[in-house]
Amino acid sequence: MNIADYIDHTILNADCRPEDIQRICSEAVKYKFKAVCIPPYYVKVAVQQLKDEHPKVATVIGFPMGYSPTASKVEEIKRALDEGVDEVDVVVNLCAIKEQNWSFVQNDIDTVTTAVHLKGKSIKIIFETGLLNDDEIIKLCDICNVTKPNFVKTSTGKNGTGATLHAIELMREKLNSEIQLKASGGIRTKSDAQAFIKAGATRLGTSSGIALVS
Repeated sequence: MNIADYIDHTILNADCRPEDIQRICSEAVKYKFKAVCIPPYYVKVAVQQLKDEHPKVATVIGFPMGYSPTASKVEEIKRALDEGVDEVDVVVNLCAIKEQNWSFVQNDIDTVTTAVHLKGKSIKIIFETGLLNDDEIIKLCDICNVTKPNFVKTSTGKNGTGATLHAIELMREKLNSEIQLKASGGIRTKSDAQAFIKAGATRLGTSSGIALVS
């Protein structure tokens, strides 16, 4: 198991600076991580630094609350894609989920997924499992089986608990096999990383990537 190839090396602090982004990108190249995940404001910086390098550039959309209007998420996506990002991690609308407005939720996920796929790029839908019950997670999996994002992701790491094995196992059971899983939030040890991979995760979002591979 090459853990480095699973890692989205992440920095999403509200006060991060260009030198932080440059460091994250350099570390991703050095340790051969799969991707970097950085704020939308710094997409151009990361794309320029990682030009012709192995790691992909990912950013976040509707982050971390998810309740921005669908049209706003689409505009964020368009800008990120125009600036050269490879992948976007988009937060679901948790308010709509709690209202059980499932038609809105499905339209939101379908619209952002289509916007990304039209440009031939990858999208990860962030569930925020720490704020959801099992029935809500299962319903979201059913919606994603129809809308077909590339990945489903557990958490932003900013709200509620982060990734849990229970959530990953439940999502892997309910999602179609072609939809990949990203575990994110609170993954700090190599044993944790290995457990999530064994449970079905194909990506790990973490700011502790170096510790996981050292």
